[in-house]
Amino acid sequence: MSKTDIQSVVANFTSIEQALDYFDIGYDRKFINEYRIQLVKSFNGYLILEKPKDWFAARRALKNAYCKIQRSRLDKHTRQACRGCTSCQRR
Repeated sequence: MSKTDIQSVVANFTSIEQALDYFDIGYDRKFINEYRIQLVKSFNGYLILEKPKDWFAARRALKNAYCKIQRSRLDKHTRQACRGCTSCQRR
C-alpha cells in the first residue's frame, strides 16, 4: 500500500471506531464515547505532523493518540500503569 493509498483510506473513515477496527486496536466503548472528540483531534494532529507512509505509521499515530489520552487520565502523583489500552507499549 502506497503513501497516498493509506492517506485516502484514513480520509474515508466516518468514525473513530472504523479506524480502530481497521488498525486492529482494541478499545473500550465507554472510553470512546467519553473521549471521542479529543481522540479524533489528537489522531488528526499526529497525521498532520507526519504524513503516514504506510499502514504501520498510521496505526502508530492512532495508538499514540489513544495512549496519550489514557495517560492524561492517570493520577500524576502516583505510579500507575496505563489501563484500558489493550495495545499500550508503555506498560
